[in-house]
Amino acid sequence: MLAIAAIIIACFFAMNIGASGTAAAMGPAYGSGAIPKKRNAMLLVGVFAFLGALAGGEVVRTIGSGIIPTSIVDVELVIIILGAACLSLFIANMLGIPLSTSEVVVGAIVGAGIAYQSLFFDKLLVIVAFWVIVPIVAFLFAYAAGHLVRKLENKYPDLTGKGKWRKPLVMLLIISGCMEAYAAGMNNVANAVGPLVGAGLLEIGPAILLGGFFVASGALLLGGRVLETNGKRITKLSLLQGSTVSLTGGSLVITASIFGLPVPLTQVTTSAIIGIGTVEGGLRLWQKSILKQILKVWVVSPLFSLVLSYGLILLFKKGDYYTLFVLVSVLIATAGAYSMYQAARQERRTTYDDGAGI
Repeated sequence: MLAIAAIIIACFFAMNIGASGTAAAMGPAYGSGAIPKKRNAMLLVGVFAFLGALAGGEVVRTIGSGIIPTSIVDVELVIIILGAACLSLFIANMLGIPLSTSEVVVGAIVGAGIAYQSLFFDKLLVIVAFWVIVPIVAFLFAYAAGHLVRKLENKYPDLTGKGKWRKPLVMLLIISGCMEAYAAGMNNVANAVGPLVGAGLLEIGPAILLGGFFVASGALLLGGRVLETNGKRITKLSLLQGSTVSLTGGSLVITASIFGLPVPLTQVTTSAIIGIGTVEGGLRLWQKSILKQILKVWVVSPLFSLVLSYGLILLFKKGDYYTLFVLVSVLIATAGAYSMYQAARQERRTTYDDGAGI
């Protein structure tokens, strides 16, 4: 029964991965109008994410046995890891925020490693380093390419997608989005099924097929809000700009996947979109509330899943209620202090606005 429960949780998690990580891959094509219907964009994401999952074996191995030793992984621990990661991702999906599934899964696995004092720090440091490096590279590349694209569009107005080049540009953008969806499946499916492989519940082949199917289903059924966020709420993209974003994200993530590194695809895509948007709108783009919300979730999500996984292990596996009580108390105190800070900040802002009005 526990094994069945673990597989069910993994499948539900895979659906949320499809809704969050892979749906964002077609954001540029949808936002630029290359694919005007949201349902068509989600269908393409589902198909190519499934195809990408078939090539994701190296990342599955990393998630399954590269961060914590398989000797401590049992069915109950898999349920806790997947449950903690799934809850974090589900909350983000309800908010419509493109969240990195790699971060929440690795955070939950690290929480388990800390609880058992058994963690491969060298591998973890490499993964975290790439979490930082790859989005920065995506931003810088897209920012530089954005200047080139703007010059080309100013010099050749047809490249904006309103003239004879519209059909080729639309095809380029759709192909680029499919490439990024493929990269999403290749890298992100492992986040759902890797723990199952680590516990010996499934072999890599069947795990990839199962995970790929449910990732594709999640993109089709649940991916609409994240697609809207990445496609239209951050910045408006031309066809050539959208192709730049998708080619940047897809190529970087596929490269990382070949080496078995779980990287934040959604952060890579969003960073590239921000790079393009900064060229067009300058630093005003960084004042948008949606960007601030995304950045907060990126920082909080791995820590939230880590603490949640660690707390659940203390509660159900170790029975260490004292440490759990201290942990919960610290979290409540931190949340309370942050709420007071936000309230005080809002009050100061209100007072300032009233004074300015007078």
